[in-house]
Amino acid sequence: MKKDKLKMKLPSVDDLFSTEEERQEAKLPKIYDVPLSEIDDFPGHPYRVLDDEDMEALMESIKERGVITPAMVRKKEDGRYEMISGHTRKRACERLGLPSMRCEVVDVSRDEAIILMVDSNSQRSEIAPCDKGRAYKMKLEAIKRLPGRPAKENCDPVGHNSESLRSVESLAADSDDSKTQIQRYIRLTSLIKELQDFVDEGKIKMRPAVELSYLDEESQRDVVDLIDDTESFPSHDQAIRMRKAFEEGKLDYNVVDDVMRELKPNQRPTFRIKYEDVKAYFRPDVSPEKFLKDILQGLQLLKRQRDKGAR
Repeated sequence: MKKDKLKMKLPSVDDLFSTEEERQEAKLPKIYDVPLSEIDDFPGHPYRVLDDEDMEALMESIKERGVITPAMVRKKEDGRYEMISGHTRKRACERLGLPSMRCEVVDVSRDEAIILMVDSNSQRSEIAPCDKGRAYKMKLEAIKRLPGRPAKENCDPVGHNSESLRSVESLAADSDDSKTQIQRYIRLTSLIKELQDFVDEGKIKMRPAVELSYLDEESQRDVVDLIDDTESFPSHDQAIRMRKAFEEGKLDYNVVDDVMRELKPNQRPTFRIKYEDVKAYFRPDVSPEKFLKDILQGLQLLKRQRDKGAR
């Protein structure tokens, strides 16, 4: 057998001078009571922490049973801790006046921490669309920075390892959302705050929101002003036309105003005529088509008479 095919894994110094019990203990999660004053929020944390009914319920649970699931933190170079998962639990503990919180301390880099943070929050029952967009964007950028990923200018998949997906496809593989849906969520991060709030409140749907995200800040603010003025929100079709006008350099406040003031199909008034109310004016054998035609002709005649009288 050739020498280059003989591969032996030599034990590390720690393996040589530690017991099996110590080695197994080293693999266990490191859980400590960490002072809240020493824990910093994760920079750019994408998920909002709200003092709502769920927060009140969490506080009651912590008062009765403590923090059941430890938060996750990493030790920073300055000796302080950085929250990875557990911002809501930390807020609840702070409001309760507790001095510390049970935390699992993990030894990871900042990019690895971003991926852990997003993955640990992905199973939450409710995540606002724009929060999800910010989280996906942070994780995607972290994945791109990890060793072994394709260079920024390289659009092709990695060729010589088992990872053959591009960054966004890799992100989709670990998510319940498709590649296209992830890209839509990330587009929401290009909206100004007012429009993001409308999206998270369900007042603007995903598709029109994505189209609006391609407008510059000034045009987006024009849309917000017209939403306030017209008390209506842009449809998908309206958003598409505004984006097209913007890309052609033709979008200004007046164009936004014209588009936003159009009546949408669901805003146009509709009414029905009961047959019982008008049957006395028609023969019993009149077909529905002739029935409608005669009504329209009668309305046209009435309009002409009114127009003459107005002269």
